[in-house]
Amino acid sequence: MKCSPLLLLAALGSAWLTSPATAQAPLPKPVTKALDRVRPGDVKAHIWYLADDRLRGRQPGTPGYQMAVDYVTTQLRQLGVQPAGEAGTFVQRVRLRRATTQPGATLTHQDQGSTTARPFTYATDFLLNPHPEQAAVTVEAPVVFAGYGISAPELGYDDYAGLDAKGKLVVVVRGAPARFPSTVAAASQDLGMTLQNAVRHGAVGVLVAATAAPATPPSATARRSTNSVLGPDGRVAASRTYAPGSSLQVVGNVGAAAFNDLLRTASLDTGRVLPSLRRGTPASAPLATTLRASYQSSYHDFDSYNVVGKVEGSDPTLRNEYVVHSAHLDHLGVGTPVQGDSIYNGAHDNASGVASVLEIARIYSRIKQKPRRSVLFVLQTGEELGLLGSGYFAAFPTVPKASLVADVNTDMPTIIAPLLSVVPLGAQHSSLSQPVNQAAHYLGLSVENDPEPDQNRFIRSDQYSFVLQGIPALHIKYGNRTADGRNNLDETVKKWRATTYHKPQDGTNGVFDFEAGRKYVQLNFLIGYLIAQETKRPTWNTGDFFGRQFGQAQ
Repeated sequence: MKCSPLLLLAALGSAWLTSPATAQAPLPKPVTKALDRVRPGDVKAHIWYLADDRLRGRQPGTPGYQMAVDYVTTQLRQLGVQPAGEAGTFVQRVRLRRATTQPGATLTHQDQGSTTARPFTYATDFLLNPHPEQAAVTVEAPVVFAGYGISAPELGYDDYAGLDAKGKLVVVVRGAPARFPSTVAAASQDLGMTLQNAVRHGAVGVLVAATAAPATPPSATARRSTNSVLGPDGRVAASRTYAPGSSLQVVGNVGAAAFNDLLRTASLDTGRVLPSLRRGTPASAPLATTLRASYQSSYHDFDSYNVVGKVEGSDPTLRNEYVVHSAHLDHLGVGTPVQGDSIYNGAHDNASGVASVLEIARIYSRIKQKPRRSVLFVLQTGEELGLLGSGYFAAFPTVPKASLVADVNTDMPTIIAPLLSVVPLGAQHSSLSQPVNQAAHYLGLSVENDPEPDQNRFIRSDQYSFVLQGIPALHIKYGNRTADGRNNLDETVKKWRATTYHKPQDGTNGVFDFEAGRKYVQLNFLIGYLIAQETKRPTWNTGDFFGRQFGQAQ
């Protein structure tokens, strides 16, 4: 009788799974059999439905997105997954707000010793984000320069050390010291963290400064729009462009020339402060000027939905804890035509990730003995709007927040070539690296470092929403290994991304490797299963940046 690859690996891998270093029991035979039954055709079928033109790109708040919600809900129900949304349903309502700055926004500056306030020029010198909670804002405050806006004394760097920012507008530049690890650097310059740092130091606003003139000047009629999630009280509950729960009044940008004007009030210039910051030496200083900002915002509110299903664990105690398998269900809708096509189908981004989660649910449907912990399947809205659905679920889950132990996220696994190696984005920060290594070894995959750290992928997908709430999380992406030994898959992906990513060309007529899709399903399932079986819940590594920053959020 021919033995399947997974059953063979199960037989060969028992000693590894039970080695003293890992202390894991061998996989039960029903689990290996269920893993082996994953079919590439099932992955394809989900993608083909979700990326069909009828769904019109699955934009939140549209009938096409609702079709996607109905499809995944039906699939979960048919697989015996229990509803875990609100009020006994599979859905969690997410109230989205699109805010837009109205014409007429002004920003003036009055230097110390001057009796005249001078206006900055709209679009050329400044742009202001809309305020997601206040329709009209006028604020006047002194200004301080806070370098990168980073406060990380545990890394020996703090732009706010000795700087009084209380009641002031803070000007910052994007970036991080050169010595920061790539994931830490990416998180440190994320706008959300920049805003939270400013709020903790009492600032009333943040202006991010450009350090060079743009290649294409912005239009004088440009209008800023941002997206956020509203809570039941009507206030912002989740946002990447505002600090929820704060009294922040101004968030925006200033151009390079305006930035230099502001620096000159403290006898500073970019030629000195930027190299200093890059070396890891703060260059913060009070600026001898006052800014006055005035602007109005308009709002468009609409409902969208996260889909949440549950497989209940088998352990009487651990079943009250949850491992999350997540993927975003939305895409970009209908937009600017490219080569005659205007429907942004999102077959890879992220119908493929949703397909992976649905097939993980199918594996569980075939296993009579469930893992010790419970498992949640969360298909989120609003990722393309700024990680909004995941931001809302992670902050206000439909189960007790403290019961969430880990998130295994799947976003655009990029199934265009054989999967021979993987990059577990974020796993290096917590004990999640152990089940990743075990699962990859079991499936014959090698584990690599991120081949594209400059892409900041760790903070750009839904797993980061869980990290912000103190929950260890990861996101599996392709590695560089190729069958021909050139090990340059990133080059292939870059070419593919240039022609396909976030374009109508990401449809069902593109390039797919459904066997790679099958392996993603097996790997992500196995990572989650090992977490669900382990007695000890995942922990942040001792002294880890993300654990120190967010580990107490729960």
